Amino acid sequence: MQRTSLANAITLAGAATGLLLVGAQAQAQETFEWKMVTSWPKNFPGVGQGPERLAELVEQMSDGRLTIEVFGAGQLVPGFEVFDAVSEGTAELGHSASYYWKGKAPAAQFFAAVPFGMNAQEMNAWLHYGGGLELWNELYEPFGVDVMAAGASGVQMGGWYNEEINSVDDLDGLKMRMPGLGGEVMNRMGVAIVNMPGGEIFTSLQSGAIDATEWIGPYNDLAFGLHQAADYYYYPGWHEPTVMFEAIVNDEAMASLPDDLQAILRTAIRDVNADVLDEYTARNNDALETLINEHDVELRRLPDDVLAQAKEHSEDVVAELAESSEMAGKIYESYRAFQEKVENYHAISEQAYYNARNPEGDTTSAAE
Repeated sequence: MQRTSLANAITLAGAATGLLLVGAQAQAQETFEWKMVTSWPKNFPGVGQGPERLAELVEQMSDGRLTIEVFGAGQLVPGFEVFDAVSEGTAELGHSASYYWKGKAPAAQFFAAVPFGMNAQEMNAWLHYGGGLELWNELYEPFGVDVMAAGASGVQMGGWYNEEINSVDDLDGLKMRMPGLGGEVMNRMGVAIVNMPGGEIFTSLQSGAIDATEWIGPYNDLAFGLHQAADYYYYPGWHEPTVMFEAIVNDEAMASLPDDLQAILRTAIRDVNADVLDEYTARNNDALETLINEHDVELRRLPDDVLAQAKEHSEDVVAELAESSEMAGKIYESYRAFQEKVENYHAISEQAYYNARNPEGDTTSAAE
């Protein structure tokens, strides 16, 4: 009797183990087909190619178990409806910039670009080692999405203008495309702000529907042909010391993935986050030289009074946003404290090095 029971137990244990192995193998072989919607034209240099790289990495790393079809702005949903599409489950994944959702979550603007705020290096540090990413996810939690940093532009340009800007008075009455907090600042300086996706900028500028625009920087601006619609190219991009791009993932879709595929997705997004910034750093100066030397674009520095007034209004705009809700205040306090900390160190590291490397402060080399 004992031998029979033991044999039966061994048989049952073996069968159970076999079933577990079969189940594990079935789970390992399960495949997922996702859709990713973006706010950018399909395959647009830099920001538009980041999502394509993400899809390729995920497919390679998962051995085809997770595939992602990438849709440019307007192909599945309009560029400004990416957040809703992911939140509602129309698409599992989205790539965009958080200041486009200020109507839903005004504090989201802190995670895209803050005028005179942190640059890409500093933003990445805050997000990944200063609690910023946790706050970003807390802000988006009610919408059923998870968010990760998925690229950065670096310091942008000040914009394209059809007229010379010699003082702050020249801004009064202009119509300009500029999103986010920077747009609110310009509005207080007498500029009528128009919000539109990237694919509409060239036609609007060329037709005179707008008098000026900012987009990203030389690499992308050259690709859009903005030099064919405006003559004057201004710097610095005080309004966007970087734009952090975001990958947003539907919570239910993420939860449906096995742990290893979740890890693969997160790792690929982190890779793309660095790669997009690397590409902008590598491409922007070459594109700027092309704009100046081959297309006769006039590179101009924004007048001191424009920058001074922009900084003054920026402080008010950011402070008002911080006071708009408890969550906004919580994010701002974290952002402000981290910026103060990195500024203290960068004063004797990054900034001191730049000053030592280029003591004359020359910014005209691209135009020579």
